[in-house]
Amino acid sequence: MMQIEFTDFQQRLLSLPEEVDVFAGGGRGGGKSYALALLALRHCEQYGERARVLYLRKTYAGLRDFELVTRELFGLVYGTDARYNGSEHLWRLPNGGYIELGQLETHADYAKYQGRSFTLLLIDEAGQYAQPNLLDLMRSNLRGAKDIPIRVVVAANPGGPGHHWIAKRYVFQAGPWKPFREGTSKRLWVYAPSTYDGNQFIDRDQYRVQLESACPTDPELLRAWLTGDWAVNRGAYFAMVLDESRNAFDPWQAIPESWDYWLAHDFGSAAPSVTYVVAQSPGDQHEGAFYPRGSIALVDELAAVRRDNLNMGLGWTAATTAEEVIAMCKRWDIKPRGVADDACFAKSGLSSGSIADEFARKGVTFEPAKKADRITGWQLMRRMLADAGKPDVPGLYISRACSYFWSTVPYLARDQKRVEDVDSTGPDHAADACRYGLLRLRRAASVGPLRI
Repeated sequence: MMQIEFTDFQQRLLSLPEEVDVFAGGGRGGGKSYALALLALRHCEQYGERARVLYLRKTYAGLRDFELVTRELFGLVYGTDARYNGSEHLWRLPNGGYIELGQLETHADYAKYQGRSFTLLLIDEAGQYAQPNLLDLMRSNLRGAKDIPIRVVVAANPGGPGHHWIAKRYVFQAGPWKPFREGTSKRLWVYAPSTYDGNQFIDRDQYRVQLESACPTDPELLRAWLTGDWAVNRGAYFAMVLDESRNAFDPWQAIPESWDYWLAHDFGSAAPSVTYVVAQSPGDQHEGAFYPRGSIALVDELAAVRRDNLNMGLGWTAATTAEEVIAMCKRWDIKPRGVADDACFAKSGLSSGSIADEFARKGVTFEPAKKADRITGWQLMRRMLADAGKPDVPGLYISRACSYFWSTVPYLARDQKRVEDVDSTGPDHAADACRYGLLRLRRAASVGPLRI
């Protein structure tokens, strides 16, 4: 095979073990589609006539760009020996490899693939799928001999209809290029980001101008396309201040001894209940990153929420929630103390006292967050999110382990009648708990480090 030049992203993608599934999820112009063609080519070269590759897009019209990519690449490698059937969208390579360019939009379309077997599944522009159901169904078609590793590679840009489920499933699980176990497939995956800036085969200055021209009134979408930032959500309340590359960090193993910490809790039963382990930096480096003095890290999360409805709780009582909070605190070797929503301290005429009293009887001590008006807390949260990554001012950082935060906070809408506020009809429970934790900083008295 002749020599082919790669971008750094493509080279790194090709170097990943074949047993690992991949989400190629960067901005636009990063060379993802060409990388998929390279993966298909290599797979066929390795396994010959036993290789059966399926490349999927939502519509047949969407296949045209990839068809051109494969014509260029396969023509470069095989000349006229590679045969393409345009009516069947089917490549047959000289080594016997089989590559089908397919379309999948509805469950009716799946009938074309039912009962058929493929060894490599490539899904391009997955963000066009608002839900992952159809794509998950395709995994049942992956079958091959024991010596052929079956694999799924998904590619998408941020900002599409499927932005939410893709970000939750693939992006906020681990840092870029770090393997993680994905819950639905039970497989090892790697999040492999790319941007146009790393693609030396395009006119990058010209391409940036074209992207800017396409988003004259949508700075959030432009940032997503340029940087591949999956924390962006167009028009959302935190869109301009929340950035995955600045605000997210990989899960910690422990909290440093010199850091202060506390719990931040938003109670719910029918609605979600959310508790964070909050840590404050004294101006310290931890696990390879420096956190300026006063920086806040949401280290861990306990969220009692239905998986199919992010705005509904599990019906936990205060006693049940307290038991789970205590278990979380034991894992971190901290005392179960912190701040909670002021409403938890209302007596409400019940003989059992307030919700906070019920927590206290179980051994969890909360003080009122003294949240004042919502806007004050939101502005503090926005400022600290925006300051993350700066070397001399405190910022707000959130562990990728806080999955409910990353599933909801980036997408919270503004209140249409009060634009400085979050729309409280949405799943704002993680944001509320975070806000309560930050408002503790405004107190004159410090609780001080607490360890068991």
